[in-house]
Amino acid sequence: MAVALFITHDAPRRLTQSLGYLIELLAAVPSIVFGLWGVGVLAPASLGIMTWLHDYLGWIPLFAGPVSATGRTMLVVGVTLAVMILPIITAVSREVFRQTPKLHEEAALALGATRWEMIRMAVLPFGRSGVVSGAMLGLGRALGETMAVAIVLSVSGAVTVNLVSSGNPSTIAANIALQFPESSGLAVNALIASGLVLFVITLLVNAAARAIVNRRREFSGAN
Repeated sequence: MAVALFITHDAPRRLTQSLGYLIELLAAVPSIVFGLWGVGVLAPASLGIMTWLHDYLGWIPLFAGPVSATGRTMLVVGVTLAVMILPIITAVSREVFRQTPKLHEEAALALGATRWEMIRMAVLPFGRSGVVSGAMLGLGRALGETMAVAIVLSVSGAVTVNLVSSGNPSTIAANIALQFPESSGLAVNALIASGLVLFVITLLVNAAARAIVNRRREFSGAN
C-alpha cells in the first residue's frame, strides 16, 4: 500500500510511469526466478539473521533451532513468497488508488486537509475493497505456489513450526509436485486428497475475500 500510494500521490511525475512499469514487470516474473533468487541469494544471506534469532529468541518454538547450515528453511521460503506476491498487491492497489475521483481529493484539500489527511479520508476508503482483493489475490498465489517452494525448501517430511532448522515440512502444492511422479497405489490417492484439501482452502480464502469486498461496498454505499 505504501509503494502504491507513493507512486500515485507522492512520486515525481517523471518517475510515476517508470515505477508503474517496474511494478508490473515484477508482478509478471515467473515464480521459478524468485525461487532461484531465494536459494542463491537470500538463503546464504539470511544465515546470520537466523543465527541471531536462535541465539536471542531460541526460547520461542519458532526459532528453537538448530540453525540450518544451508539457509534453506521455512523462514527463507516465507520471505521469498512475500517478496513474490508484493508486486501483485502493489500493482492492484496502484490501479485502485488511481481510480479515486479527483473531486473527492480536491474537496478534502479545499477543506483544509493535509495531504496525508486527504489520503486517509478520500483515497484509502475508496480503494479499501480493491486493496483487500489484491491482498487475497497475492495470498491465493502464495497458497498454490509450487516451484519457488520446491527450489528453496529442503524438505525433510517432518511436521514442525521451527522456522530456522533444516527439518522442514513441505507445502501441499510442492509435495504433490515432488512426490506424484514416484507415487503409486495408495500414495497417489493421498496426494489427490491433499490436492482436494488445497482446493477447499483456496475456495474458502476466495469466499472470504469476496465477503469482505461486498461488505466494504455495502458500507461505502450506506455512507
